[in-house]
Amino acid sequence: MSRYFASDPTEIRLSVSALVWRGERFRRELLLMRRSDNGHWGLPGGYVEAGESVTDAVAREVFEETGVQIEVGRLVGVYSDPARQVIEYAPDRRVHAVNLCFEARAVGQGAPTTPHETLEVGYFAPEALPSPFVPIHTIRIEDAVGGGVLPSVR
Repeated sequence: MSRYFASDPTEIRLSVSALVWRGERFRRELLLMRRSDNGHWGLPGGYVEAGESVTDAVAREVFEETGVQIEVGRLVGVYSDPARQVIEYAPDRRVHAVNLCFEARAVGQGAPTTPHETLEVGYFAPEALPSPFVPIHTIRIEDAVGGGVLPSVR
């Protein structure tokens, strides 16, 4: 089971996540998935593989976990604060995940290719997030909804 806000990382990895929107500007909904490893709802995403661009990685991760095909948009932010970004996967594996979060638009739907990672998928208003929610994802949503032009660096 994943645990957030761990300390003493044993490795560092580059990760990506996406705020995938559907609907109009004032009635937008956000694509979320419920993780199978801990039951928390959160943004789709995962680790970048060797030889892969970050935009290809985020499109791949979103499709693998949700079946949604996306068009990648602006960079929302870079998240690297070790006080928030160290995730414990097992007692001896604590990953300092440096995350690049992008906004995206849903452009198609297929079948997820890693359905074992996802219990449920749904679209939610950003002010009505389901619970329990991945705590390190809330700041990414706040940064995107805040409407800044420049990416956040946290």
